[in-house]
Amino acid sequence: MESRVNIILFFFLIIINLFKINAFACDLFQGNWVLDQSYPVYNETTCPFLEKEFNCVSNGRPDRLYLKYRWQPHGCRVSRFDGKNFLEKLRGKTIMFVGDSLSRNQWLSMLCMIHSSVPTANYAVNISVSLDMTTYTFTDYHVKVTYHHNLYLVDIVKQRIGRVLKLDTLTAGKLWLDVDYLVFNTWHWWNRRGASQPFDFIQDGSRLYKDMERVIAFGKAVVTWGQWVDANVDPNKTKVFFQGISPSHYNGTDWGEPKAKSCSGQKIPLLTSKYPGVSPPALAVLKKSLKTIKKPVTLLDVTNLSLLRKDGHPSAYGLGVVDCSHWCLAGVPDTWNVLLYNLLF
Repeated sequence: MESRVNIILFFFLIIINLFKINAFACDLFQGNWVLDQSYPVYNETTCPFLEKEFNCVSNGRPDRLYLKYRWQPHGCRVSRFDGKNFLEKLRGKTIMFVGDSLSRNQWLSMLCMIHSSVPTANYAVNISVSLDMTTYTFTDYHVKVTYHHNLYLVDIVKQRIGRVLKLDTLTAGKLWLDVDYLVFNTWHWWNRRGASQPFDFIQDGSRLYKDMERVIAFGKAVVTWGQWVDANVDPNKTKVFFQGISPSHYNGTDWGEPKAKSCSGQKIPLLTSKYPGVSPPALAVLKKSLKTIKKPVTLLDVTNLSLLRKDGHPSAYGLGVVDCSHWCLAGVPDTWNVLLYNLLF
């Protein structure tokens, strides 16, 4: 009898370990998009936080199929976003999104997802123009969901010669201290040139450049940001995430449709697991720079799954121009937040 019990126990332990191995091997960011009639995760018409530039349905987008796709990782069970559980887990804490308008895209998605789960939750808003920061506090839970608008993470300083992007200094970090969950992003503005470029020179250490390879400059800035993380973040108090590189879709040749000049008119995702074109070069640079950081930083590696969503951009249904960089809401950033939710808890 004892021998039989030991055999059963032995096989039980093997099964448990197999589950552990499978869970450990599971990559949330490798998978494919599948139709799910329970999607979208919220109704854009009832979200009080949604801004016009991302509200594609309100702006007249006629097709709706793009709203019905769910990301399915290979071999993973992904928990659905539960806004009430999210607020309970974060009770008394702050989550802050730091970065450009792609961070705002994700932040607004998060607010809509919370509101959809807990539509009666009370909230208050605080807007600081001087700090370029907006915070919604869900007062019943004392949870703060903050967006800090910051294009490059590192400093732009006005000097006698003009505006200087300084790759090795970062002073905005004082606003990020003691935040419980930080989600960073930068890349969208690094290739800006001409009138929209908000700096005149780039400084790296003691050397001043009129310009330099932007991907290289970006990598140096991420290293500087990582040094801030190492010097200021207590991993027992704060979890740090980096949003990854959100791709654009302006050239159909990249995804095998040479006649498509942009994302306009795209109604369905690529239903494969791998994007047929090349990944943004910034992704490899980002991953290399993140390896220089000693403190734990989790990459929210949304690039591949977002590359597959050529249908997810506002196109002409944003602010009137063809926008193949940002994302409709409801839409792709909701998936970023579902995966963030699964990594948080």
